[in-house]
Amino acid sequence: MKPIKLFISYSHKDDDLRAELEDHLSLLKRQGFIETWFDRKIEAGDEFDTVIQENLNSSDIFLLLISRHFFASNYCYEKEMTYALKRHDEKRGRVIPVILRDCDWKIAPFQKLKALPDDGKAVTSSAWRNHDEAFTKVTAGIRELIENMSRP
Repeated sequence: MKPIKLFISYSHKDDDLRAELEDHLSLLKRQGFIETWFDRKIEAGDEFDTVIQENLNSSDIFLLLISRHFFASNYCYEKEMTYALKRHDEKRGRVIPVILRDCDWKIAPFQKLKALPDDGKAVTSSAWRNHDEAFTKVTAGIRELIENMSRP
């Protein structure tokens, strides 16, 4: 089975949380279920916009790592999120909002989508004992979706 490709859209101000999520996804990667892509994988000499667009086009799942920083980023909001939601609406991809930090996301264009972790409680909120507990819920939600996508 070919791994399902996850495109991670996030603000660089949330890079520490993106890295934590990557660690939590490592077992799914090791087992060949997923591969992840985010803009830090752009190599020297690559054309930034071209490489991002290629990876948006080839991804199956789009993780939107939501925080006030994400909403403040024109690139995340206008380019990556808008394109991911278009693919979602066309049934050519799935968008999963992952709420990293408390913010007013319930009026965002993806408000109709089920967010992770549970009930859209932010990873950094006091609803969780620690980030590991929240990211375990996020990973389980992604694994469940992948299992459903892999069924004939």
